[in-house]
Amino acid sequence: MAKHFLDGFVGALCADALAMPVHWYYDRVALVRDYGKVERYLAPKNPHADSILWRSKYAPLNEKGDILHDQAQYWGQRGVHYHQFLKAGENTLNLQLARELYGWIRLHGGYSSEGWLQHYADYMLTPGRHRDTYVEECHRGFFTRYAQGKPLTKCGIRDEHIGGLAHVPALMAACNDLPLGKLRAVVKEHVGSTHAHPNVLRAADTFVRVCWVIREGASVREAIMKEAGDWISGKKAEGWAKQPDEHVVGERFSTACYIAEAMPAALYLAWKYENDFVGGIVANANVGGDSCHRGVVVGGILGMACGVPKAWSDGLLVPLP
Repeated sequence: MAKHFLDGFVGALCADALAMPVHWYYDRVALVRDYGKVERYLAPKNPHADSILWRSKYAPLNEKGDILHDQAQYWGQRGVHYHQFLKAGENTLNLQLARELYGWIRLHGGYSSEGWLQHYADYMLTPGRHRDTYVEECHRGFFTRYAQGKPLTKCGIRDEHIGGLAHVPALMAACNDLPLGKLRAVVKEHVGSTHAHPNVLRAADTFVRVCWVIREGASVREAIMKEAGDWISGKKAEGWAKQPDEHVVGERFSTACYIAEAMPAALYLAWKYENDFVGGIVANANVGGDSCHRGVVVGGILGMACGVPKAWSDGLLVPLP
């Protein structure tokens, strides 16, 4: 049976929802204390042991930058969970936006940067569209520039975080029938509209090519060796696979959000769990750090390769549009 990019998108949604309660836990002792081993969808708990939301600040310049709405009151407080109001199986803001993107493209019959960015602005500036407390730096930077009077197509910042890949599986799923060249161009244009950093754009292109080759019949390891050798060595990954996940992702690669290490960490987990979707997304959640956005890559690749068990897709709080 031919594979569809929709499997990768659903896989990314599942990985994000699974990791959501332990997102940005860098203290693994605290992670285990608060949640045990994360093997099913769970609701977040306050306090979040590693939350640095108390250090985060955002003051909108005017109404065109007001994206925090009623969540603004929680910024600056200690211990606040980034996703405190989300429920078990619910997706974080970036993946909620990915759902919006998927539905918008299908409704309009194709991708338009200008059209999507207007929808994105309307979504973010409308109170009550989501219940997530944390709004990433890319959004804050984007809407600061928008509030300064820049056109939507010129508001992206040089954000170098793996969160820039959050929409790639949605784009691939919604544009499933595009030829590879056009798909790569759409992904570059879209990711660049919020994450204008060359390494993020390079990672997004790698992600597309790996998933494309898997759709054509390659195994995960074959696809990574063929298309992602500039990010990770297959020979080294084979040796690392004998080591505990928390050693490889935590000591060899940082668990943090910066693309230079987050991308190879995600590719490594996909490599190790190439035939085990559940094992891969569970491992990703439990190594901590920026597990939601790293999970987009892990879940996206393994969803393409293995398919997503029905119990996991059915467990998502919100179905696909």
